[in-house]
Amino acid sequence: MRREASVLHLDLDAFYASVEQRDKPSLRGKPVVVGGVGQRGVVATASYEARVFGVRSAMPSHEARRRCPNAAFLVPRFDVYKVASGQVMGLLRALSPLVEPLSLDEAFVDLRASPTPLDLSPDGLRTLLTRLKDDVHAATSGLTASVGAASSKFLAKIASELEKPDGLTVVEPGTEVERIGPMSVGVIFGVGPVTRERLDRIGVRTVADLRQVEPAELAQVVGRAHAESLAELAWARDDRPVEAEREAKSISVEDTFATDVKDRVELAEILRRDARQVASRLVAAQLFARTVTIKVRRPDFSTITRARTLRGATDRAEVITAVAQSLLDAVEVTGGVRLLGVGVAGLTDLLQDDLFAEEETGSEEAPDDDAEEATPAAVEPAQPPGSTEDHAYGPPATGWAPGLDVEHDEHGPGWVWGAGVGRVTVRFETRDTAPGPVRTFAEDDPALRRRDATRDA
Repeated sequence: MRREASVLHLDLDAFYASVEQRDKPSLRGKPVVVGGVGQRGVVATASYEARVFGVRSAMPSHEARRRCPNAAFLVPRFDVYKVASGQVMGLLRALSPLVEPLSLDEAFVDLRASPTPLDLSPDGLRTLLTRLKDDVHAATSGLTASVGAASSKFLAKIASELEKPDGLTVVEPGTEVERIGPMSVGVIFGVGPVTRERLDRIGVRTVADLRQVEPAELAQVVGRAHAESLAELAWARDDRPVEAEREAKSISVEDTFATDVKDRVELAEILRRDARQVASRLVAAQLFARTVTIKVRRPDFSTITRARTLRGATDRAEVITAVAQSLLDAVEVTGGVRLLGVGVAGLTDLLQDDLFAEEETGSEEAPDDDAEEATPAAVEPAQPPGSTEDHAYGPPATGWAPGLDVEHDEHGPGWVWGAGVGRVTVRFETRDTAPGPVRTFAEDDPALRRRDATRDA
């Protein structure tokens, strides 16, 4: 534990949805849901107006529509989000070289590493964080962030959550144990629904309750390693450093299908396409992989994973495709496939002669809802450079998905309001205009085209 609250955690509020409301004036103050818009899509982010109706991240889109039918459901625009994220990360790096991004909208900062001396007293920190929030708002044309400062990463993250949205909290050193005692045990890293249910069975509902449990009893409930981690965090003990560079451990691409796919030829084509994307990301990152994996989810939500480790490392699309295909050939798919994913692991920056002589093959089959949460040491960033790219969140390869940026020769820039039966409806507005008019065109109208909105940043 540090003697001063020199660990900062920043979290942009409802990031994707807030960017959409910023860029689409007609949606400001209204419920917005960003994610997959199909029957099997998944919510990536919901605006606070949508959260009032119970819409949450990772919720199936059809359930979000049931809860909030009047919300605007939009596909993500990751290129635009990355621009805003870069603006914020630049502000953080101006404060300190030790910035640890967890995702596009979230990061830790070690203020103690600042090249210029900072006033780390409670009052000095509040002044600093207020200025940072103002800078974020100005640099991103209106986005808000919640920030927290504390003596550890664990406490700083909790602090940033306490007054969301647009919050600011400093946990003064010496108050940590008292501060978190009354909180739900769910605030502790690694305590998700499964662990929380197990703890509830032994009467543990708050952090203070957790402190009263004997180590042996806790180990019986959650396992020894997990028990030790939980016990440390219950007493606010967390010495993890802020790490400026987080090594990518894996790269993967997944597709969630609108209807179950049973045709092996179709699955093979999807596998080839995704393997090429994985390979291109390896090349872009100047990395090579030693392990190829596939993930298959069935209609009953049971999930199978298969992995094969090569004797060497590769970034070649044809190798990843061939290995992934051989793994898929051994999986029974006659009942249909709901989700198919391809990934690589064992990443290295050294090219080795491989290729097909495998060292080991592993597999696992289990329903997703039986999976346990990771312990703090194993927690991965939400969207690090090596994370999964899930097509359930993204726009279709073709067509006019709601939320996409477009431009018309006569009416100018706007975004897709909706599409179907050969028509596309566009609302013509930008972040710098008032709510704009709506017009409908034939989907093959030569005057209508996709538009790069990153140039507005």
